[in-house]
Amino acid sequence: MPNRLAHETSPYLLQHADNPVDWWPWSAEAFEEARKTNKPVLLSVGYSSCHWCHVMAHESFEDRATADFLNEHFVSVKVDREERPDVDAVYMEAVQAATGQGGWPMTVFLTPEAEPFYFGTYFPPSPRQGMPSFRQVLEGVRAAWSDRRDEVAEVAGKIVRDLAGREISYGDSQAPGEEQLAAALLGLTREYDAQRGGFGGAPKFPPSMVVEFLLRHHARTGAEGALQMARDTCERMARGGIHDQLGGGFARYSVDRDWVVPHFEKMLYDNALLCRVYAHLWRAMGSELARRVALDTADFMVRELRTAEGGFASALDADSDDGTGRHVEGAYYVWTPEQLREVLGEQDAELAARYFGVTEEGTFEHGQSVLQLPQQDTVFDAEKVESVRRRLFDARAERPAPGRDDKVVAAWNGLAIAALAETGAYFERPDLVDAALGAADLLVRLHLDEQARLSRTSKDGQVGANAGVLEDYADVAEGFLALASVTGEGVWLDFAGFLLDHVLTRFTGPEGALFDTAADAERLIRRPQDPTDNAVPSGWTAAAGALLSYAAQTGSEPHREAAVKALGVVKALGPRVPRFVGWGLAVAEANLDGPREVAVAGPSLTDPATQALHRTALLGTAPGAVVAVGAPDSGLPLLADRVLVNGEATAYVCRHFTCDAPTTDADALRVALGG
Repeated sequence: MPNRLAHETSPYLLQHADNPVDWWPWSAEAFEEARKTNKPVLLSVGYSSCHWCHVMAHESFEDRATADFLNEHFVSVKVDREERPDVDAVYMEAVQAATGQGGWPMTVFLTPEAEPFYFGTYFPPSPRQGMPSFRQVLEGVRAAWSDRRDEVAEVAGKIVRDLAGREISYGDSQAPGEEQLAAALLGLTREYDAQRGGFGGAPKFPPSMVVEFLLRHHARTGAEGALQMARDTCERMARGGIHDQLGGGFARYSVDRDWVVPHFEKMLYDNALLCRVYAHLWRAMGSELARRVALDTADFMVRELRTAEGGFASALDADSDDGTGRHVEGAYYVWTPEQLREVLGEQDAELAARYFGVTEEGTFEHGQSVLQLPQQDTVFDAEKVESVRRRLFDARAERPAPGRDDKVVAAWNGLAIAALAETGAYFERPDLVDAALGAADLLVRLHLDEQARLSRTSKDGQVGANAGVLEDYADVAEGFLALASVTGEGVWLDFAGFLLDHVLTRFTGPEGALFDTAADAERLIRRPQDPTDNAVPSGWTAAAGALLSYAAQTGSEPHREAAVKALGVVKALGPRVPRFVGWGLAVAEANLDGPREVAVAGPSLTDPATQALHRTALLGTAPGAVVAVGAPDSGLPLLADRVLVNGEATAYVCRHFTCDAPTTDADALRVALGG
């Protein structure tokens, strides 16, 4: 019989709806049940495409004996970290403080007052490599709860006090200057892997936000080292197994330093960020590889993640059926020489093996290879390679596909909107801009209420119950601002303003510090607050970027002041840990450059001269430049009083609404914007 999770919308929670565990969703009722029955709470946090979450579910939560023990002695609460990033952040901070590491599934034991007292991540069904079994952990916690309650209460109280006492160094409420940005670049240079691209060792994650900083720093200063790190990292990722050589898009990370073997889950946020980065790399260099990767990543998102309602699904699983009924990581993506021969025949299979690096020994497991593009001297016939790629893609489509998490997350859709709008504009692909508009329309119709408050998730056209967090407001505003620049439609600027007003009034502290949850959100044991970028821009740095762009579009001094204050933490952290504030550093580059405001005034959006200036403005590399296009009386603040010179389409390049001489010449505009 299904448990309480059967009534939820989260695909991750629904995966556990038929467990014999008597799961509760995160709710006041669950903790009231714990108080009433005098039981501790097992909090289990994961997400739909998490491989080890699936493993622990199969080993423990589907086991009747384990479930019976849990049901007798615990109140079990299951949380989707993507629906409730606030809950995840608060308890992950406790896990990392107590154990020095974290990850998912996250396993935390709480008092009925939601205070944590014992922590872990994945626990195996039997003792393994120094780890206790999950049953041993459960029995130990039950014994402590029954026999040493005072000790448990003391530990829980100390943890909560320690968390409450943690403070973030905000800097001095001033944005980073030349000195701090140069120090951040030097720090990245020290951590850069000159042989393989990227930063640090294995596992390697795509450093999309750091690359954005490097591109902006090069555009502003001309530093060739910054461009080289960005270019070489993007090339190594594009040629590696982390990049899907048949269907486009990127996996979550590479388990090795060479980008060969990925952890195969594909996340919307990674692909949105990387699509935009490769488009910006092409804009800076004209690289054909960057153009191809930007477009195949955009096409992947639209083809495989777009939902029936027009939004974008969260993720594709790493695991899929290997054809024998077993769910195996990477089964959908890997190839053997024999499989190549079955699809292509002997001669073309030999070409494919050389081109994609497929060997008899394999680069993955059991003689299987992840497709990549190894560096080699052979020159391949482009038409033949494309024919081979298409045939392999079609054959792969016949395999059992990985599961899809159809949950629409507002923040990640905001990132996708920005990426698709810009990529569509750069490469004259109006279908991609239309896809961005479709997702934006869904967010407005479904996720935004009458007070412009955001809901974090929806699924199948049904909005979720969880309130948006700071990253939702910031990333959706970022997407809407990109749409306004690309389409010239002022309504997207208006919607961005509504969202950012909430940032100012509900997420900002008295000294300009930002919180991940709103002042009127559900109270947890700590109000989460993290300025560091991880898999996505932190809500803090994303808000700084959106506030800065909105201020440049409108001239709003309160929004600009808030952005500069928010960048104070980047001034403090950037020189010390630049890899973890990449987006904050990118925003700081925009702030130091102005950012430049480009107004393209023309008689109409269909006027060829207006379109030429608009495209030139969008392709300018000035860091964080904002663009407005339309008639002078269109209502867009940047276009107010921008007269047409001799009745022709005219571009104005400004900083803080102080403008250079207007021009009707696209080449002159290109020079002014570093294009």
